Amino acid sequence: MWYWLFKYILLGPLLAAIGRPKVEGLENIPDSGAAILASNHLAVMDSFYLPLVVRRRITFLAKSEYFTGTGVKGRFLAWFYTAVGQVPIDRTNADAAQDALDTAARIIGEGKLLGMYPEGTRSPDGRLYKGKTGLARLALQTGAPVVPVAMIGTDVVNPPGKRGLRPGRVQVKIGKPMDFSRFEGMAGNRFIERAVIDEVMYELMRLSGQEYVDLYAADVKKAALEAADGTGGGKAATSSARIPDTAAG
Repeated sequence: MWYWLFKYILLGPLLAAIGRPKVEGLENIPDSGAAILASNHLAVMDSFYLPLVVRRRITFLAKSEYFTGTGVKGRFLAWFYTAVGQVPIDRTNADAAQDALDTAARIIGEGKLLGMYPEGTRSPDGRLYKGKTGLARLALQTGAPVVPVAMIGTDVVNPPGKRGLRPGRVQVKIGKPMDFSRFEGMAGNRFIERAVIDEVMYELMRLSGQEYVDLYAADVKKAALEAADGTGGGKAATSSARIPDTAAG
């Protein structure tokens, strides 16, 4: 109930007035049944503007930090993110990554729309970064179609690192569903999974018009933080060994 109240009464009209969202390709989202909405990730508001323009309810996997705050504010945020359709996942290690995929598979098994960010985190600079293979593994395991979604302008309405929202124009471009049934039975093959996610990222690049960077966004962020701290993090930008290869934003 809260999801629809926020969408149509409590929050949606305000977001619509601020971002004036325009959507293309809405007919590419199935009217029923499971699908994975694979989106680029520019701002926190991606998870609000996409549900605003899609008629069906979308469930997003969200980092657990959104749900673990303390005090009145922490409890309110945990309730709010749950109410607007987000499910907490732990992204700290390989076991947590598998738990996230298990949660995603359950949502798909219930015939729902699952929103995922294959970059694994928000873009640090507006460019499109290398996709993690968790989404590909999920698509191959469940057989769910992957619908590429390009969010454009959300980083203007919701600038990273800034509080509050600013007037702008949000565009949502939805591509045709991608069917990977030709790879049936090949989940777990890292070469196939890489081929699948690269195909998805190509579609996101084409839809969004973003420049593509063949590095993981999380590594780039980590390297920038280490460089700022003077700890010599230059190696981090070319290594993803410590980053769980999942697809949640």
